[in-house]
Amino acid sequence: MSEPIPVSRTVDHGTAKLMPDVDRERAWLLTVDGAPQSYVDLDAPTHLEFEYARRLGHVLDTAAEPGRPLDVLHLGGGALTLPRYAAATRPGSRQDVVEADRGLLDLVVDQLPLPADADITLHPADARAWLEAAPPDSADVVIADVFGGSRVPAHLTTVTYARAAERVLRADGVYLANLADAAPFAFLRSQLATFATAFEELVLVAEPGVLRGRRFGNALLIASHRPFDIAALARRTAADVFPARVEHGPALRDFLGDARPVDDENAVPSPEPPDGAFTIG
Repeated sequence: MSEPIPVSRTVDHGTAKLMPDVDRERAWLLTVDGAPQSYVDLDAPTHLEFEYARRLGHVLDTAAEPGRPLDVLHLGGGALTLPRYAAATRPGSRQDVVEADRGLLDLVVDQLPLPADADITLHPADARAWLEAAPPDSADVVIADVFGGSRVPAHLTTVTYARAAERVLRADGVYLANLADAAPFAFLRSQLATFATAFEELVLVAEPGVLRGRRFGNALLIASHRPFDIAALARRTAADVFPARVEHGPALRDFLGDARPVDDENAVPSPEPPDGAFTIG
């Protein structure tokens, strides 16, 4: 069998590359303009290589009873890692993936085909525009992992956007977002304040080193109207190779401090990461 070779293609928003993993026969790393975006093992869709992806998987695992099919809306596609994971762990789930870069979607589907039995519909569209037009009460989970380059676009950080996400979710639904920041956490704190205007319950998941301000890194924001299973999530995140901390309640309110919600007029993208901030975990 011939060795897989890297694939490079100019897509709508940069240069995408798919690079084979020499240690796993049908596994690939997706980068866009040199920044790691996704990792997929076609033979093991439940294998989540990136630290933040594993944490997203933990939230998805604890969002409902194990194996129960869910209606999941993914904002941001990448290599479709989480849709493949949900299809494998929750067979029968109906999933929509909204990705602004049509060229990227075409590349991924061409080179890394989706499972034939997965109910995954792809939409080349802007995440907020699609969300605002989506039917109300139509999703159990909304997963936002949208980066323009290495920054969360400004129009996906506002009160209007948060309320659009809340409208699409069912009463017991869960919103989760992959964000990135560093001390003094102006962006992350503003996002907590913003989503507090639309949801009753907030949870933050991040490595202790990030929360202590030692380095730039990913943090997961979880928002819902019902109390989340904090204990189950904390057990899973603590067992990772790079353990994460789950913050909620008074500790999270202290972290939020006097941060104010973001409106469309004063929205800014997430901060630019320093060189070398994102590596494979």
